[in-house]
Amino acid sequence: MEFKLKGKVVFFATHNIHKFNEARSILSPYGIAVGMIKVKALEIQSDSLSEIATASVTDTFNRCHLPVIVEDAGLFIDALKGFPGPYAAYVYKTIGNKGLLKLMENVNDRKATFQSAIAFYNGQSAPMCFEGEVTGEIAFEERLGSGNSGFGFDPVFQPVGSFKVFAEMTIEEKNRFSHRASAFRKFAEWYKR
Repeated sequence: MEFKLKGKVVFFATHNIHKFNEARSILSPYGIAVGMIKVKALEIQSDSLSEIATASVTDTFNRCHLPVIVEDAGLFIDALKGFPGPYAAYVYKTIGNKGLLKLMENVNDRKATFQSAIAFYNGQSAPMCFEGEVTGEIAFEERLGSGNSGFGFDPVFQPVGSFKVFAEMTIEEKNRFSHRASAFRKFAEWYKR
């Protein structure tokens, strides 16, 4: 069965509804509709978020043949020499926020950077990659609020310029600061041209 897409529609390959909602909130003002598709894409091992996202988006496009976006993110903590970096999802699954805070016990330098790489591919030209980042620090404890309650390392990451960690923010507040929002805005500006 074949169908034709009208207008500006892209598909975000993710299993994370929170990431999807953040993307939809950013892309909507640009007139870009986004659909969520759950495709388990190839994820290569690399120190480069862009390489990981580009390989994943190519694999995902080859499976679904739709204009698709894939995002890969990493948390880079200065005192831990950039750890967990591009392995943030694995580290979160294995030790979680409590484990990360344990690694940061008695560490005064709390500086960290969240980075995002968003890759887009529609099969018509080479995949395009857009990056965003936000600097901040690792909180001394997990903090949840009445915002989106966060996911991943959101309860322990506080961006520069805010008194809140990501988990204490609404989607709109988080999108003012976040690495993912920055990368999605770059994508949207390119896509609208």
